[in-house]
Amino acid sequence: MESGTRVVDGLDDHLMAGETPAGAVRFRVLGPLEMIKDDIDHAPTTPKILQLTAMLVTRPGKLVHTDTIVHELWPDDPPRSVRKTMHTYIHHLRRCIERNRLSTDSEAMLVTKAPGYVLRIDPAQVDVSRFQHLLRHGQELLRRHEYADAARCLRVAMDLWAGPPLANVPCGPVLSAYNVELLEQRRRARHLRIEAEISGGLHQDLIGELRSLAAGNPLDEGLHGQLMRALGRSGRRSDAMASYRQLRARLNEELGVEPCDELQLLHRELLCEGEHR
Repeated sequence: MESGTRVVDGLDDHLMAGETPAGAVRFRVLGPLEMIKDDIDHAPTTPKILQLTAMLVTRPGKLVHTDTIVHELWPDDPPRSVRKTMHTYIHHLRRCIERNRLSTDSEAMLVTKAPGYVLRIDPAQVDVSRFQHLLRHGQELLRRHEYADAARCLRVAMDLWAGPPLANVPCGPVLSAYNVELLEQRRRARHLRIEAEISGGLHQDLIGELRSLAAGNPLDEGLHGQLMRALGRSGRRSDAMASYRQLRARLNEELGVEPCDELQLLHRELLCEGEHR
């Protein structure tokens, strides 16, 4: 019992890790961009200032080069007075920090540091940091075959998402690339969570969810493979093989390719199971 308690306590420590200290400003990126203090969102509403804020929040404590900001805000046709315009936006963002008492010193929080600007906040104040911490820990638990704890950890990570990243921000090339990376990490977390639950014996409970996900992602071989495994382990071998045939037909028709080697192997294993019954 004592050993089990230590495992649970250790997991709880990881679930709590990265949480923002009470009273500190929290920044949300996994959904609409928000700057939360005392449960109130103080993010600016002017589109360009919100876009500038996103550039700084997504690089907490790091220098964001002026050229990078210009490329994000005006990728095609920057105004002739671009530096002056940017200084005006920085001024308005500092006013927002002061007005909402997000810091006792706005210039200490949003620092001008050649050749750019630094938002001096702890990465732990941004939800992305907590998500990535939980993703890494969940992956490690899965590697150690601690399936229930891995699934729990990864579900907490997924629950941090409130929608597409930076959903309320007009994203240029820099933020759009950042969003693509985050969505890939979210897809990875979902894949690992499902792997943990299948390996932990919850395959029957996952079939409905996996059917829905596969229908919404008809060319995602990873999801289809998980669906096939869940069906096969639930005694629904014919349904698993039908899912493979549907995916194969779609891949051939739309992309002119065969399913990946892993899926072909899974299909052969299902066939062998049928032959030995």
